[in-house]
Amino acid sequence: MSKPWAAGSPSRLGNVAGNASAKAEFEDFFRRHHRELARLAYSMTGNRAESDDVVGEALASAWEHWDRVQGADSPLAYVRKIVVNLSVERVRTAVRDRQRHRLMTPLTKWFYHPPDIGGAVDLQAAVLALPPGRRACVVMRHVLDLPEEEVARTLGISLGTVKSQTSKGLAQLRSQLDPGRVAASAASARTTRKEA
Repeated sequence: MSKPWAAGSPSRLGNVAGNASAKAEFEDFFRRHHRELARLAYSMTGNRAESDDVVGEALASAWEHWDRVQGADSPLAYVRKIVVNLSVERVRTAVRDRQRHRLMTPLTKWFYHPPDIGGAVDLQAAVLALPPGRRACVVMRHVLDLPEEEVARTLGISLGTVKSQTSKGLAQLRSQLDPGRVAASAASARTTRKEA
């Protein structure tokens, strides 16, 4: 299925909804929020190509159901929720694909090079290791800098759940990013390389 945003422009919408007013409102929404939605998708998936696809699909869905999106209490929160759901599904699919290809590991171990242990790489891996709901709370609070109330509204959960999941997510990140733990992982990776 081709996406209206394949070239990154809302002007390629075609005649999906003959209403010029709706088209203008959607194009305005696209211009104002595309960048934030792309950041959310990238923070959720950790992959630029996947995040571009997620945002394209989310915005295509928003355009297809624009009357429903406009009728929501917060159209932006409505589309953020679509982005979160699509991102979670993409990550789950990627995990399933990796598990299916696990049998190939013995053939590829000679070509494997451990990832860079730089702070950005570690942080991204740690964020992607968070359970999806916790990851969504942490990303929306600390990457998008949204208020807790907005996160709760977007995800359809209580304010207390947002606070709890964000707190647990940050604790999990601190634990995973503990310098002693990172150093031990690096030493283990070096030992594994020497043995191979």
